[in-house]
Amino acid sequence: MLVEVARQLFARKGVDDTTMNDIAQASQKGRRTLYTYFKNKNEIYLAVVESELNQLHQTLADVAAMKLPADEKLVTFIYARLDAIKALVFRNGTLRATFFRDIWRVEKVRKGFDLKEVEIIKGILDDGVREGVFKVPDTLITASVLHYALKGLEVPYIRGVMGDNITQRIKRRENVMNLIFNGIKIKRPENVY
Repeated sequence: MLVEVARQLFARKGVDDTTMNDIAQASQKGRRTLYTYFKNKNEIYLAVVESELNQLHQTLADVAAMKLPADEKLVTFIYARLDAIKALVFRNGTLRATFFRDIWRVEKVRKGFDLKEVEIIKGILDDGVREGVFKVPDTLITASVLHYALKGLEVPYIRGVMGDNITQRIKRRENVMNLIFNGIKIKRPENVY
């Protein structure tokens, strides 16, 4: 409850303008209770980020559990992930300014989430190899590459640089699917590695 109250205050007022006293009052708890669980505001902020990442992980795990062919599941995963990150950032209002300004603090908390996400992607790739849909020599390396590519798309996707109208979304989806499933190199018999 304290983490959710803090998240709401951070989203409305910003992390810098929210005090431990504000959190204690909004949660109708004493400051002593707050300090029982958290040493300082930074710990609460990190708990908020971790809570948001846990929700994101659950969304991604739900996609991974869908009964879909692996190629459809991977595309669904990619867009569910990007949409969930965008929703998370916008739901948290002024907290997003802190998120972008202090990305290294967020990255520290995010390491555990990143490992879980790579495992989910690897599972989808493993399924695709078993189904005969994907030809992936090393699913762990490929999952890591896809994970970092998705992280690189987060900011442009959130800011809408990639376009938000339906035509742009369809074109973007087709481009992403083409890149993932066909690569960028023309396949010729002499290009066998």
